[in-house]
This record gives sequence, C-alpha cells and structure tokens, in this order.
Amino acid sequence: MDLIVSRMGDAWQAAYGDKRWRCAIGRGGLRPASEKVEGDGASPIGRWPIRQVFYRADRTAKPESPFRTRAIDRLDGWCDAPSHPDYNRQVKLPFAASHEELWMDDDIYDIVVVLGHNDDPPVASAGSAVFLHIARPNYTPTAGCAALSREDLLAFLALAERSTHLVFSGAT
Repeated sequence: MDLIVSRMGDAWQAAYGDKRWRCAIGRGGLRPASEKVEGDGASPIGRWPIRQVFYRADRTAKPESPFRTRAIDRLDGWCDAPSHPDYNRQVKLPFAASHEELWMDDDIYDIVVVLGHNDDPPVASAGSAVFLHIARPNYTPTAGCAALSREDLLAFLALAERSTHLVFSGAT
C-alpha cells in the first residue's frame, strides 16, 4: 500500500488506506518527473520509494517506522548543487557546494523522510532533496516536498510497511 498525495478540492491530501490527512506540496505544484528541474519548487509526479527517516532526537523520540531511521546530526546536510559529484546526496558540513542543512531552527525537518527521487543515479539538475517532512503552519507550500502535520507524519510512519512508496498523483 502506498501513500497517495493528490488534490482534494482546493487543498491537498495524503491517503494511506482508509486514512486521510491534510498535506502540503511544492509551491510549483505537481510536475512530471521528466520535466522537474532543480529549484522549480515542483513536486515530481510519480511513485517514489522511501529510503530512510531522519529525526531530531533533541525534539522528538525516534519515530516508530519500518524504515532505516537515525538521528540528525548538526553536521548533516544535503547537496543541491547540480554540478557536484554528491548532488542529491547526504553530505557532512561544512560543505563548500550549495546544500541544505538538515538541522534547522524551525521544526519542519524534525522528521525527514527521504524519498528515492532522482537518486539511482542522480541526474544533474533533475531535482534534489525531495522529502516528506513536517508541514508549516497553515500548510504553506514546500520547495517541492510533501508535508504533513507532525502527528499525521508520525501516524503514517507507524502504519507504513517496508514496501510503501509515496506517490505524487497527477490524476484529477
């Protein structure tokens, strides 16, 4: 069974079996994965495996999950520099190329679910750091990720199976 992210009226929802949760997606809406480019803010249409889960151990307990799970370190980052050999890979800080820091002041990366988008192998400029993470207040758009409330994300992870994928559905 997969977590399906789709439009529900004027909003977005994530459905897992009979569960339905409010969801945020990228500010650029949905875009076919073949058209996704670095920095477009779009969530890539497609079915993406869940690779691993990171969490802030100073802010939350280790989530119940069937996926490989580990605490975020202050030196964890994610390379988003298309020309770098570590593009769309976890990196250690300090890191000279463009990157995201996983240890953030706000809480959206207190739980980060890494999706297998553009990672096997990464294609330069085809999009990086597509995650499932905690939503901002009022479910404002992400930079291309999916986002659930903390409670809903924890509930999903506890229900998920090792074979679960996240699907950004372009179907209307």
